[in-house]
Formats: sequence, structure tokens, C-alpha cells
Amino acid sequence: MGLTDTFQEIVDALPTDWTDLELDLRIKDETRYVEAAVALVVCNAQPYSANEWHWRLIVAHRFGHAAAVPAVRAALTLLDDNDIAGELIVREVREGRHPIEPVWGRPYSVRDAFRQINAQ
Repeated sequence: MGLTDTFQEIVDALPTDWTDLELDLRIKDETRYVEAAVALVVCNAQPYSANEWHWRLIVAHRFGHAAAVPAVRAALTLLDDNDIAGELIVREVREGRHPIEPVWGRPYSVRDAFRQINAQ
């Protein structure tokens, strides 16, 4: 099973109200580190300097300062396409949070739209 399939299984297993996901990635062949780093630029992977894991991937569901699920999937697909094997592990999942939107002075239609978006 490739990294993309593993990532999709992790995302599918999350509750519907998840907001942030932190994953650690380790590649099996460290001689291909630079090649993997180039592919992981797509999702802004954070490298570890002295750790047994190589990168931290921070993923956002609907909002936030992290990579979107399609961006992470694209980066992992690049690794799979280049036959760079690795391992993913879930470090942390946050759920139940929603963005705070300033609604003062906005019409009720905008307020209702924010309520509907956050109710999903």
C-alpha cells in the first residue's frame, strides 16, 4: 500500500468535525531524502533536524493555517509515483473547532451563510 492510500485511510477514519491533523512521515531510503523533499514542497512539510521521523505534515480540513487535504494527497502521490516508500503515523487530531468570523455590521444573509458553513 502506498503513502497516498494510507493517507486516504487515515482521513476516511476521522470524525466529520475534524479540523487539524498532524502526521509524521519517514521515508525508507534516506538516500532519496532530497528527491522526497522536493515533492513535499507542495504541502509545506516541516523537516525534523534530529529525529527518527523526517517530516511533519500539518493538514487542515476546512480552514486554518495548514495544507489542504488535496495538496497533501498530491505530494504523497508524487512520492508514490517516484517509488519512494515510506511510513505515516498520526500524531494529533483536533476536532470540534470552528473559525471566528467578525460579523458586526454585516447583513443577516452573511451571518446565516457563516452559520450554515460552520454547521457542516
